[in-house]
Amino acid sequence: MNYPKTQKEFELFFSSEQKCFIYLFDIKYPNGFICLHCNTNNYWLIKKNKIRCKKCRKETSVIAGTLLQNSNLSLMDLFRIVWWMVIQKNGISAMGLGRLFGLSYKTAWVWLQKFRRIMVIPERDKLTGHVEIDEMLVGGRRKGKRGRGAEGKTLVVIAVEVYTKGTGRTRLSIIDNASRISLNTFIKQNVEKKSTITTDAWSGYVDVTKMKYSHKIINQTRELDKDNLLPNVHKIASLVKRWLLGTHHSYVNNGHLQFYLDEFTFRYNRRKSNSRGKLFYTMLYQAIKNEPLKNKEFFKNKK
Repeated sequence: MNYPKTQKEFELFFSSEQKCFIYLFDIKYPNGFICLHCNTNNYWLIKKNKIRCKKCRKETSVIAGTLLQNSNLSLMDLFRIVWWMVIQKNGISAMGLGRLFGLSYKTAWVWLQKFRRIMVIPERDKLTGHVEIDEMLVGGRRKGKRGRGAEGKTLVVIAVEVYTKGTGRTRLSIIDNASRISLNTFIKQNVEKKSTITTDAWSGYVDVTKMKYSHKIINQTRELDKDNLLPNVHKIASLVKRWLLGTHHSYVNNGHLQFYLDEFTFRYNRRKSNSRGKLFYTMLYQAIKNEPLKNKEFFKNKK
């Protein structure tokens, strides 16, 4: 699949609704259109981005059954939203997107939420090799207990691949608590067996060796303070908090936080990609392959 590599190419690629429609058509039907009603492959492309079967005369839309279904926005506008999400190093906020394209805050916010939900590919490979794991707390300064059991904050577990120079991919997930059960579940879902896992001495990691991983424990000493125990994880934690504060001004409620973490993961794991256009294509591919989401679903988790 061809894709734009610069802003200028993007504008040429998608200068009309018809061009956007054809692009989505090729993504959805890579082997050619097949009618779901009569199984024939003869069709007409008609107005309003629809396809009509020549045999049974049934009509369908290229966005039917996809994340883009029932959109009040044009395909050109949807393409622009995806493009701006991927070409900006730190993404874009709903307020910024609304100002850029003349959208209401609610419309911009909902579409950003929809696209965040497809940034995690279910069949993605697990982390391998040397992996650091620790937790962080997300939330403003509050009185009361600090550390893993702090009240009024969200506990997030972080895993990151560690190389001789630098880091590889990362994973972030909200967990209810730092118990053995919660941490075991995260590790099994995100780290390949026989990898080397480095953690602090927290009791929640007691089963790492039993789960067929090599376990390296770093203990706090006078020479090694808490912030330097696991420097690579703490770097990720710092970047996440800075991103939430800088791009989204920390206006992220707990009900949607995981999807912001997914967006950060998507960006961090592709930070070395030479082609923003390829990321744009990946997002559209995921949008076509994923089922529709109703707008009301996004307001259930408002807290």
